[in-house]
Amino acid sequence: MKINYQLIFSILFHFLFFSFIANAQNIVLLQRDNPTSIRGLSVVNDKTAWISGSNGYIAITNSGGKKWDWQQIKGYENSEFRDIEAFSDKEALIMSSGTPSIVLKTIDGGKSWQEKYRKTDSLYFFDAMDFADVKHGYILGDPINDKFLLMETKDGGETWTEMKNAPDALPGEAAFAASGTCLRVSKNGLVGIVSGGKVARMITLPAGNNKWSYTELSLAHGKSSQGAFSMSIGKDQTIILGGDYAKDKKKDSVATIYNTTSFSPPDKGPAGFQSCVEYINGDTFLSTGTPGSNITTDGGKTWKQIDATSFNVCRKAKRGKLVLLAGNGGKIAILKM
Repeated sequence: MKINYQLIFSILFHFLFFSFIANAQNIVLLQRDNPTSIRGLSVVNDKTAWISGSNGYIAITNSGGKKWDWQQIKGYENSEFRDIEAFSDKEALIMSSGTPSIVLKTIDGGKSWQEKYRKTDSLYFFDAMDFADVKHGYILGDPINDKFLLMETKDGGETWTEMKNAPDALPGEAAFAASGTCLRVSKNGLVGIVSGGKVARMITLPAGNNKWSYTELSLAHGKSSQGAFSMSIGKDQTIILGGDYAKDKKKDSVATIYNTTSFSPPDKGPAGFQSCVEYINGDTFLSTGTPGSNITTDGGKTWKQIDATSFNVCRKAKRGKLVLLAGNGGKIAILKM
């Protein structure tokens, strides 16, 4: 038998190279043991990032995560700040889930906060917030009268109005206020929503269009703990993740890949339930959840678990390379690549 040493060398090289790439990423804990569950995270650049959580807590770093300035916002000590959108080291908006539903804004780095929206109706429950630019943004809420609640601002969060053309909701369908990423708005204005419960769906509204598109997903669904929890729009594909947070080690039906016209399951999915997925660059996405964090470098086809620590959310800098994660107990971590 003639041995093709060149072929063997090529196979070994590629195996070692991709093993190195997969193992080159690791998550380093920055701090923990603060009395808040963090689900809101907005990374502005490689220096500035904001977090928001339960019990009225927010924090800001201007050192890339090395040092954080914490505060419990006076008068909002019982608020669940499930999402935050920051534009600079001075300007940010936070959204409170539960009753009342509240939006606060700061323009002085968190020294003072102004209430921009309040709703005491218990039917209102905010799930996520996202912006196309510094002026135009949306807040997604659970369905009311068979329609998802969708709030819109065109003046940087100063005023909010309910969209009349909100997407339809099926019986038992809702969104998850898990990481602020069940709603995504692209820079060109596309609005994307993923849902769960009795049904798991992707709901989209292209920019300049007034007709919503609805697609059922092959993710776990049928129970209130199941469905699509997060979506992230990459260069060539959109990744949607979720699963069942009540059975978070279960690996079946937790991920799907959307390539322009069709959906496909991964060859090897994440290691269990994932509450957040974030586009990093190229074909690389990071995801996290209670069973740990996973990474893919091939557009979602294969995932590798890189950490077993529980986190709720992961986000990359809007302008830069900084990637942070956050979770229960005030945990904040950084992705090293």
